[in-house]
Amino acid sequence: MKFPIACCLFLVLICLGCKKDTNISLEPLLLVGDPCKECPEVRIEIPKAVKKDRISMAVNTALKEEIIFLLNFNDQADAATIEEAITGFTRDYSDISPLFLDEHGGWEARIKGEVSYEDPQMLTIKLDSYLYTGGAHGYEATRFLNFNKRKGTELQDWELFADRKDFLRYAELKFRKQEHIPEGKPINSTGYMFERDTFYLPENIGFTPEGVKLLYNQYEVASFAEGTVELVLPYKEVTKYLSGNIKS
Repeated sequence: MKFPIACCLFLVLICLGCKKDTNISLEPLLLVGDPCKECPEVRIEIPKAVKKDRISMAVNTALKEEIIFLLNFNDQADAATIEEAITGFTRDYSDISPLFLDEHGGWEARIKGEVSYEDPQMLTIKLDSYLYTGGAHGYEATRFLNFNKRKGTELQDWELFADRKDFLRYAELKFRKQEHIPEGKPINSTGYMFERDTFYLPENIGFTPEGVKLLYNQYEVASFAEGTVELVLPYKEVTKYLSGNIKS
């Protein structure tokens, strides 16, 4: 029995409609500080998850908490929102700037977030920040936020790997090869500054289209002049080390 052409087209449309877009719905969010001459310059550009589901709430909460932490110059501050954190940052500058009249330039905070990686199971957001609160220079840093979309939770670094010690050994071999550190020599033999002269994973591990990125921010394992130190591990090599929390 032959189906009419119209029926065939209808079945094709049904099949196409069954393919759901698994990407999280995000929209850009821009927040800036007061433009007054005596105020610090604050500009925050981040993605905002627009739905009310669990993963959207996890993404928005993690971004909010990270930005509040970055803007918290006064350890006693207890901002509950990004807007309150901006207000607190401005207030701290107003309180402190009269004490350092000889310094040139006001405070500055620039924070920008973007999706670094997304698949049906995982989402990684990269948060770049630059803060200047006096002194010779400002401080730049990158923070990776990893999420399990199906569980709707933020993942800590220790949850990314099935066996962290096994991955650590692999990462050190790759790091030594990239940085030309001979096997058998101390990890700091070429000028790095790992504590206790022992290799360790960075505070920031994130997912990118090219692979898993290990990112050491300024001062973490090298001098300020060296900037960030990055190691990208291709998925074809690293997949076997990943935990069930993030495999598709």
